[in-house]
Amino acid sequence: MRRIFQCNLFILLTFFFTFTVPVQAEDGYDLWLRYPPVVEPKLRKAYQQQLGDIVVEAASPVLVAATSELQRGLGGLLTKPIAVGKKLTNKALVIGTPANSPLIASLNLSTRLAVLGNEGYLIEQTQINKRDVTVIAANSDVGVLYGSFQLLRLLQTQQSIKKISYTSVPRLQHRVINHWDNLNRVIERGYAGLSLWDWGTLPDYKSQRYVDYARINASLGINGTVINNVNADPRVLSDQFLQKIAALADVFRPYGIKVYLSINYNSPRLFGDLETGDPLDPRVAKWWQERTKKVYEYIPDFGGYLVKANSEGQPGPQDYQRDHADGANMLAAALKPYGGVVFWRAFVYHPDIGDRFRGSYDEFKPLDGKFADNVILQVKNGPIDFQPREPYSALFSAMEKTNMMMEFQVTQEYFGFATHLAYQGPLFEESLRTETYAKGEGSTIGNILEGKVFNTQRAGTKHTGMAAVINPGTDRNWTGHPFIQSSWYAFGRMAWDHHMSAEAAAEEWLRMTFSNDKKFIEPVKKMMLSSREAGVNYRSPLGLTHLYSQGDHYGPAPWTATMERADWNATYYHRAAKDGIGFNRTQSGSNAVAQYPQILAKQYADVKTVPEDLLLWFHHVSWDHKMQSGRSLWDELVHKYYEGVEQVRSMQHEWDALESFIDAERFAQVKALLKVQERDAVIWRDSCVLYFQTFSGKPIPTGYEQPKHDLEYYKTLARTRYVPEPWHPASSSRVLK
Repeated sequence: MRRIFQCNLFILLTFFFTFTVPVQAEDGYDLWLRYPPVVEPKLRKAYQQQLGDIVVEAASPVLVAATSELQRGLGGLLTKPIAVGKKLTNKALVIGTPANSPLIASLNLSTRLAVLGNEGYLIEQTQINKRDVTVIAANSDVGVLYGSFQLLRLLQTQQSIKKISYTSVPRLQHRVINHWDNLNRVIERGYAGLSLWDWGTLPDYKSQRYVDYARINASLGINGTVINNVNADPRVLSDQFLQKIAALADVFRPYGIKVYLSINYNSPRLFGDLETGDPLDPRVAKWWQERTKKVYEYIPDFGGYLVKANSEGQPGPQDYQRDHADGANMLAAALKPYGGVVFWRAFVYHPDIGDRFRGSYDEFKPLDGKFADNVILQVKNGPIDFQPREPYSALFSAMEKTNMMMEFQVTQEYFGFATHLAYQGPLFEESLRTETYAKGEGSTIGNILEGKVFNTQRAGTKHTGMAAVINPGTDRNWTGHPFIQSSWYAFGRMAWDHHMSAEAAAEEWLRMTFSNDKKFIEPVKKMMLSSREAGVNYRSPLGLTHLYSQGDHYGPAPWTATMERADWNATYYHRAAKDGIGFNRTQSGSNAVAQYPQILAKQYADVKTVPEDLLLWFHHVSWDHKMQSGRSLWDELVHKYYEGVEQVRSMQHEWDALESFIDAERFAQVKALLKVQERDAVIWRDSCVLYFQTFSGKPIPTGYEQPKHDLEYYKTLARTRYVPEPWHPASSSRVLK
């Protein structure tokens, strides 16, 4: 009976994996998992000679997913059918773990695999029973899955796999993406359609798009997804929605992805069960214990809770005169029996604060060491709010006894939504490689996140991680602008290894998404690597920040001064006046520089040594201040704004020259969007230069094209501009602002 069962299982798996990949238009749906044939005949032949059929000796859901991907990918890349079986053949691709594959076990890899942990993997050309084979081995099935995607990536990017001996281990434990999806399917700060989660048809209908979403993320080593908005609807914890979420978890599980939920801190009250949400009230703690138990009954491998508390009107422990540690630890206790964690966001600021820059540090630094071991403080890369350039959040170098993880933003809330090309890899790299000197040289943000700088190990537990707000939607290509895919890709690759460069991630993405032709790769890679800086230059150069129109965060409104809260106004941040511009955060101002380690505090506090791209973050500077270029501050500011526009125009020219390398559909879309970006960049440039000119009283230097309109025109334009609708971005309509 056992042999009959095994035979039937093998036949079923073979049938499941044997298929023809349908030919699809180049509409961006497949992202970087396209698997077109390897064009170079010699290289394709070399791959074909080394890689034979797939040998897999177990049939777990994760191994089924890995085998399916390998068969899909190799079949497309090598243009030959790939069979799956248990019998060893020459040139076979053998995948598995020593525990579930006797063939892998025969290689005696235990010592080498021991250092790879639960998610690392080994890819190697070797021999088994005197047969030449390639193996993908790991300590767990999910490690095999990650190794399978890496092998395909090597082939997609035309790397040699001859005599390959390759190992990889993730540097961070929690590699998580955050969605800001609401239960009505509208996505806050989402610009590519409705929410992916069709709550009306779940749990009965599981869209193929859910599977593809899981494949996409697993290919990067992402192992967690928070599927709902941090401004959370309490209904997400109801039985009705837990049934639906459990169905999603079932789809994601074979790809090594855990589900997390954003929760509303006042859920006990909003469910009508209690009149309080006080974390020190035993009734509240019991409520969360019982509700958490219910969650795990639906989703046995549930990851945990993400919490936005006492920020932007969201409820939290401070409503009950408790602190963040009190609130986080109560939830952590409810999750701990199941191995769950709390991601507690450090994004907090209050209307009465003197300097919003100081908010998170002043609230959380006194709590260092008071958080439970399964609480991870989720900190944005900068102290304000995902701005095009910020100094690093001082919390990273201050919280020595607290688990921390980075929070980046892929969705382009402050970078032109889904209409501008702004590859975020350089921003990620800049942040992760920032030297904090917290414990001397080598105390980079990346090393802090990895746990190499501070001893965060308490009670035998250490948590590290990185998160990104991604917000893909139902647009066919997932992200709206095709190049936003590259930021999603870069985040995943850097979350796996924070030493990876933005350039390396960009090249991989280009090769997998478009072409391996160097004549295409080099100019587009250069364009991508300059695009973030272009976005900084035409929006907020030299340390200016938050010059956006409120509500939509799309266009310029540096004149905003009438909002009910000071820190919602652009004038609060730039402080332009006749005597100069910039926010004084030195000892004579808000003294925010004191939050940084001494070596940086000294550097930032001195107008002569502060990096010029952070100058106006820390200093109020005269319009006549001499810059490193020899220009005055006014002339340098104008130069930067004009440089940003010219960088966009350069991207247009570079793209236009590459039409022959790209499919017509994606070429036309990017060409049109670059035209929109140039239009918007000019509006940003002219609006800001003309506005700040009212304070400097200085002319625009000769040699620069003059604005076509006066300042009042741009102020009117800001009030009547059509922009993507901020509260219902999935709509194809436009709202009058």
